Formats: sequence, C-alpha cells, structure tokens
Amino acid sequence: MTLRIAVTGWTGQIVCAMLERVPVGVEVVAIRRPELDLAVPRTIAPALRAARADVIVNAAAYTAVDQAESEPDLAMRVNGQAAGEAARAAAELGVPLIQISTDYVFDGALDRPYREDDPVGPVSAYGASKLAGERAVAAATPDHAILRTAWVYSPFGKNFVRTMLRLGETREEVGVVADQVGCPTSAIDIADAVFTVARNLRARPDDTSLRGIFHMVGQGETSWAGFAEAIFAESERQGRKPVRVRHIGTADYPTPARRPANSRLDCAKLAAVHGISLPDWQEAARTCVRRLLAEEGGRAS
Repeated sequence: MTLRIAVTGWTGQIVCAMLERVPVGVEVVAIRRPELDLAVPRTIAPALRAARADVIVNAAAYTAVDQAESEPDLAMRVNGQAAGEAARAAAELGVPLIQISTDYVFDGALDRPYREDDPVGPVSAYGASKLAGERAVAAATPDHAILRTAWVYSPFGKNFVRTMLRLGETREEVGVVADQVGCPTSAIDIADAVFTVARNLRARPDDTSLRGIFHMVGQGETSWAGFAEAIFAESERQGRKPVRVRHIGTADYPTPARRPANSRLDCAKLAAVHGISLPDWQEAARTCVRRLLAEEGGRAS
C-alpha cells in the first residue's frame, strides 16, 4: 500500500529534497500557497484535509532568522500558531504529524551536545517562534514526532554551501565565524530520515516511544569556519581556485539575531528508537559541493 505524505511548503530545502528522494511505495503531496498559507492559519486545516494524507510533515517555516527580530509577530504566527493548526488538523484526521524544528530552541551555552530533555532557552525571535511551534504541536496531538535539526544545507535554495561557493568565485579570502560550533546537516539526508520516521509512525500507531522530540543532525561537528574550509577544499579539488578562510569571532560579524555558540545536538535517541543515523557531515558536504559545481558546469556549457 502506498504511503501518502502531505508536506507543507514548496521551495524550502527539505521539501525540495523530499520531492527528489521519494522512495518506492511513497507519494509526496507538497501543498503550497495560496491553498495553504502558514501566515493565514485558517487555510491550513482545509488544505490538509484535501490532501488525504497518511502522514503530515510540517516543513515550511519562517526561516529569515535576522528578519524575525523586526517581524516577531509574523514569525510567531507562521512558526508557532500555524504549527499548532497543522497539528490540530492532523489530530482531527487521525494521522501522525512530523514537525521540523531547530537547534535555535536552545541558548547555546551548554558545553556538550544538547539532548532532547535539556532545558530550552531561545535567544532570538526565530528560536522563540520555533519553540512555540513545538509546544503547540505537543499540546494539539500526542501522535507527533518533532525533529530538531541544524545548519541545514543542500543543492537547493539559499544556504551556507551555496553562499561560500558564490563568494569564492570572486574572493581570495573569506572571513568566517570560528567560535560557533555545530553539526552541518544535508537536507537530502534529512529527507531520507523523514521518510523512515513517517513509515515507523504509520506502521506502529500505538508505539509511544516513536513519538516525541528527536535530534537529527549530521554526524561529527565543526565550526562555521571549519565548514567553509571543507567546502573550499572540495571546490579546489574540483578545479576551482584556492580560497583562504580567515577565522573571525562572532563579535566581528554582528547580526540582528543572536546565534547559539553551541548548536551541537546529541542524536542517540533517534538512532536507538527510529534506527536512524545521518551520515558524516564531511562526506555529505563534499557530495553537495560536487553536485553544485557539476550543475554549474552544465549550465555554463
């Protein structure tokens, strides 16, 4: 029997990856505006009902981290209130909901990778809105899996890998923050994991251990500067000119929103319960860089 998954969004990195990675026996229905507009919560339930899904994935979000500082109400409506509406719709339909969340629910002050039961404490409007979404989902339906991820990149949309490759075209050196650490995570790997979680939830509707909060990031850790060095090392191997990375501090690159200094997430629970371990971030990043450069070469020719 085909597993029908409705996913909110259309152009986001995770949605694009899911549409590309649809496994055999799965159908993905991506619902976009105007049928479903997270900024207009009343559109959510009717759109999800019309999708006739077995599992709902709420992957769309307000992700402009710095802009959220000047638009906190909109961020809260999209990431908080709308997540709750999606969860209530899932409950009414009797189907599981998978909510994509973020490391930004933490303050980043811990000296080890965060576990699911560590105290939350967002330090930005974006983080506060995503935490509100988690809480709204949990309040609306017990049949949920909240997947916190971090430092997401892919061949799609705007992300750190594409930004570094673009800057490397015209610069000999790029300054990158070195005092924030985390786990770079490929949206391709996230998509594959989401499909596994969806299958598990659908196959074992009474297994409460499969529900709740899970951390889901690439294996290993690095700083943003280390991530950039890996990107430029692979691009050089593919024939691009060398680019130096100048290590700078967070204070040297001020942004409207505070970023967690520690974005590392402990994924042991996801591995133990759902049997999922995402690949090492370095190999996944190299794969992404090679793909982007190959696609760029194809367009150039």
